[in-house]
Amino acid sequence: MLFSCTSDSRKINLLSAKVTRVVSGQTIEVMLRGTSNVTQVRIMGIDAPDLHQSPWGKAAQQRLVEWVLDQPIKLEAENPKRNWQSHRDRFNRLHAHVWYEQTLVSQQLVKEGYVLANTRYPHSYSKLLIDAQEFARLMGYGIWNPEQAMRYTPNQFRSTTK
Repeated sequence: MLFSCTSDSRKINLLSAKVTRVVSGQTIEVMLRGTSNVTQVRIMGIDAPDLHQSPWGKAAQQRLVEWVLDQPIKLEAENPKRNWQSHRDRFNRLHAHVWYEQTLVSQQLVKEGYVLANTRYPHSYSKLLIDAQEFARLMGYGIWNPEQAMRYTPNQFRSTTK
C-alpha cells in the first residue's frame, strides 16, 4: 500500500487509491489500494465554495467528478514522518495533497478558478497555489469572472447562512 518515489529530490511516502465518490469541491472518498476501506480525504491547501453557494459550489464538485471520479490517484502526506492516521481532521477526513497522473489536483482547481487557495495554513505547495490563484484572478476564470464573481469566501458564506 505504501511506496516511495522521488520528487524534488526528496523522499515522499504516497498512498495509492481510487476515487469512489466526490463529496464536494474539496472532499473526495477513496478506496485505498489493496483494501476495501473507503476513506474521506480533504484535499489540502484549498477552500471550495459551499455546495449551497450557487453556482460555484456545484461547479467545483462537478469539475472533480469529471476529472477524478473512478480514477487512480496518489495521496501525499504533508509530513511523511508522521503516521497517516495523525493526518485526520475533526470530521475524520484524511488531509492529503492529491495527485492525479502528474498533476497536483489542488493547484489545477485553483488555476481553473473553481476553488480558493487556503493561505491560513502554510504547507509545502502554498506558493504554487498562491501563484495559481493569481493567474485565475488575472484571467477572470470561474469564481473570479467579473460578470459572475463569487462575493463571499466559503467561510463568510457559511457564517451568514447559519
